[in-house]
Amino acid sequence: MIETLRNAWKIKELRNKILFTIAILAIYRFGAQVFTPFVDSGAFATLFEEQLANTALGLVNMMSGGAFSEASIFSLSIQPYINASIIMNLLTVGIPALERLQKEGGEEGRKKIAAITRYATVLLGLLLGFGQYVMMRNYQVLTDDSVFAGFVIVLTLTAGSAFIMWLGEQITEFGVGNGISIILFASIVSRGPDMVQSGIALAGMQNGWIQLAGILLVAVIAVTFVVFITQAERRLPIQYSKRMVGRKMYGGQSTYLPLKVNMSGVMPIIFASAIVSFPATIATFVSQGANDTVDRWFGPGSWPYAVFYLLLIIAFSYFYQSIQFNPIEIANNLKNNGGFVPGFRPGKPTSDFIRRVLNRITLFGALFLGMIAVMPIIMSGVLTVPGLAMGGTSLLIVVGVALETVKAIESQMMMRHYKGFLE
Repeated sequence: MIETLRNAWKIKELRNKILFTIAILAIYRFGAQVFTPFVDSGAFATLFEEQLANTALGLVNMMSGGAFSEASIFSLSIQPYINASIIMNLLTVGIPALERLQKEGGEEGRKKIAAITRYATVLLGLLLGFGQYVMMRNYQVLTDDSVFAGFVIVLTLTAGSAFIMWLGEQITEFGVGNGISIILFASIVSRGPDMVQSGIALAGMQNGWIQLAGILLVAVIAVTFVVFITQAERRLPIQYSKRMVGRKMYGGQSTYLPLKVNMSGVMPIIFASAIVSFPATIATFVSQGANDTVDRWFGPGSWPYAVFYLLLIIAFSYFYQSIQFNPIEIANNLKNNGGFVPGFRPGKPTSDFIRRVLNRITLFGALFLGMIAVMPIIMSGVLTVPGLAMGGTSLLIVVGVALETVKAIESQMMMRHYKGFLE
């Protein structure tokens, strides 16, 4: 990874993209320190630390890089955009018109889908911003309780979420990697000093070193398995038949079709994290009692939370596999080019075989990914260490995004290598 970054830095265009990404992240972190008007940020931070840090809202705070607990203008972070993306992906699969627009519309179709996602993000931002305003009013941390102040707070939070979405799009277009994933990565990494401080405090407690050693062991295991699953692939043998074209013989070579065990990367974890934190956000519309009820059933460390989180990771792994890889299309391409899987007839038998293999390896990858995510949640109940459940999710996202970003850099370096070779 370090070697890849060093080589990328030597290429001027890639170096500019990396610097652009860093500049965008600096703007994002600066905005996370700007307080929302008409909110007593100090009182809300104290309230969050004393009552809400170890509840389901702690996951929301983790995904915002601490902006939520500080009542920042970026309190909503990228959660509205992630939820809007989930809704649009589901609608694209369920509504034929949207599916045709995405597959057959070309660049214009993708732009229309992106525009609809942006509008949905703003609407969800208004909804979640109003929910956060109601929560702040219920906890009495507002300096002004007027209708005008409420309007300004909701509008500010929505504008902050829309601006983060725009920053992510700029990184995707002009920087390196997926912009939304990079911003989420920066949010989690920014909590690093607090995590180190918590680890030092834990080590100073009775039997603290033993618990800290257990946490570090789980972290090492999680990183190892995430890297292993991300890099693992199943290679299906492909044979091309010989054919005469004019006076020349073509084909006859053997190759393979690589199928990634974790084809969707870190997106199932990001989407599952957004969904499991959604009930806590919605509960802020009602009252403090509703927050307590939601936290009892969907708070980090509870068994319903662990089960729901595991099922969501598996479901999103299959969902992304289904929209990214079409066995029928692959089988038809092989058939048209004279290729076949040894032991299977071209066409439907080949597509059925690829689908069976794909379903098995996806289940394997999703189960391992889910178990690694759930393991810290189980340990948090045994060791009673605050934040351990959310720390496991943070670690998975950080490692997954880092691997995907390095792959994106390597692919761009490879493109420039081939370009120079052809010229």
